[in-house]
Amino acid sequence: MDSGVDWAEQARKFQQDMGKQWSQALQNFQQGTATLPSVRFQPDRLMELQQAYLREAAQLWNQGLGESPVGGDKRFASDAWARNPVAAFSAAVYLLNARTLLGLADAADTDAKSKARLRFAVEQWMAASAPSNFMALNAEAQQKALETQGESIARGVQNLLADLQAGRVSMTDESAFEVGRNVATSEGAVVFENELFQLIEYKPLTKQVYERPFLVVPPCINKFYILDLQPDNSLIRFLVEQGHRTFVVSWRNPDASLEDKTWDDYIEDAAIKAIDVVQDITGARQINALGFCVGGTILGTALAVLAARKKKPVACVTFLTTFLDFSDTGILDVFVDEASVKFREMQLGAKGLLKGQDLASTFSFLRPNDLVWNYVVGNYLKGETPPPFDLLYWNSDSTNLPGPMYAWYLRNTYLENNLVKPGKLTVCGEKLDLGQVDIPAYIYGSREDHIVPIQGAYASVKHLPGRKRFVMGASGHIAGVINPPAKNKRSYWTNDKLPAGFDAWLAGAREIPGSWWPDWSAWLKPQAGKLIPAPKAYGKAGRYKAIEPAPGRYVKAKA
Repeated sequence: MDSGVDWAEQARKFQQDMGKQWSQALQNFQQGTATLPSVRFQPDRLMELQQAYLREAAQLWNQGLGESPVGGDKRFASDAWARNPVAAFSAAVYLLNARTLLGLADAADTDAKSKARLRFAVEQWMAASAPSNFMALNAEAQQKALETQGESIARGVQNLLADLQAGRVSMTDESAFEVGRNVATSEGAVVFENELFQLIEYKPLTKQVYERPFLVVPPCINKFYILDLQPDNSLIRFLVEQGHRTFVVSWRNPDASLEDKTWDDYIEDAAIKAIDVVQDITGARQINALGFCVGGTILGTALAVLAARKKKPVACVTFLTTFLDFSDTGILDVFVDEASVKFREMQLGAKGLLKGQDLASTFSFLRPNDLVWNYVVGNYLKGETPPPFDLLYWNSDSTNLPGPMYAWYLRNTYLENNLVKPGKLTVCGEKLDLGQVDIPAYIYGSREDHIVPIQGAYASVKHLPGRKRFVMGASGHIAGVINPPAKNKRSYWTNDKLPAGFDAWLAGAREIPGSWWPDWSAWLKPQAGKLIPAPKAYGKAGRYKAIEPAPGRYVKAKA
């Protein structure tokens, strides 16, 4: 329909305005008129740090090149460091400097965000400058070079050249895995696809299934098979084994043809469309659904849109490590402010792609020693090939994001936290209010999650009005979620009371050994309806035929 508006001209004016604003911001910064955080230090705290540094430095100096303490730092745990006085001394000095600089960052008298950014910068600098990262100082790498008569150095150069060609640091032996061959192997078929996603239906493993089918919405910033790595740790297989007729959204890895897609497109044409198709295929009046990480934010938004339309197609919802309330985003907050968001809007707001490798690098540098420098040392200095590990293979299989979708998400969630403000956002033509999503909800958070801190996961209980159960699992963002019962690992915590704050919830929580999956399964069973005969074929005759076997071609596309 022709509205008489020249949208191309409007977009051009918008980009020009944004460019002027960004240029003005840069000019203000250069001229010293931009507001910069004030950082001061208490004199007594500075003196305390100085005295501690001088005292420990004197102890190291008096000790000379004897056996220097390096504590329990695993980077210097090898006997090679202890046997090399120069290397041991350099490690001890480095650790002393690191403790002092981090103490200085903590002592800064400034606002919380500036302090977090200061500490993050110091942590990045110290991780990069560790003596273990340099052949001239790494006693363990030197010893290996001698033992292999230089072969480890040659292999390290080969690894470096291969990684330079790939554009990333290898975390695992990627040649050991193939999607559909030894990861993402649960039997199923693609029964629907559009330009944004494929819908996979999985083959039942029971003679009867629950009448309410189950839809899984994974994060679109990674691929869905984190939920189906191997048969013994597959959440998807677990659902099927419990008798749930299971469908999963497999997001398309965006290319230039999708560079103009918006958040509204991902809600209307993906999440809501998937719900509609599952209902159509199964004939169910209501389904159950799960959202994981950003997939949970997408699913929560879709449910709010549907509620505004007076529709209730989902009977109960599960949120795994999901932000709905972005008031406490943890370390990721250091990357987000008005200037950075405006820059992304100027860069990607109209069209473009956020490269998957950019996101992957950001998440890796949240834990630089474990996810960056550990592999730099192993791959290049020691000439090692990292062992096969399915989770790290998945972690390296990055995905792009459409620029407009990402820019909207960045401003309205991380920066302005608008999703929890009733009536603030209009998505797919509807004013959003999470308070209208009145359905039972199972909310899971991981205790050591650095992507969705446990306090952020718990905050959802304040905004969803239906019956809720909150469970905390041990470990981090991925390892906490992928914790099958057969492994009998870790613990989880429950508390039937839901006080306003997480600390109060934790104070009354009970620790239970093992996986949280059975607790979730027991909660889900009464919500799933009666048992009916399992379907004999995929899809629905005449309309939704099997397009191709699972896991489908969308998940195999590389960024």
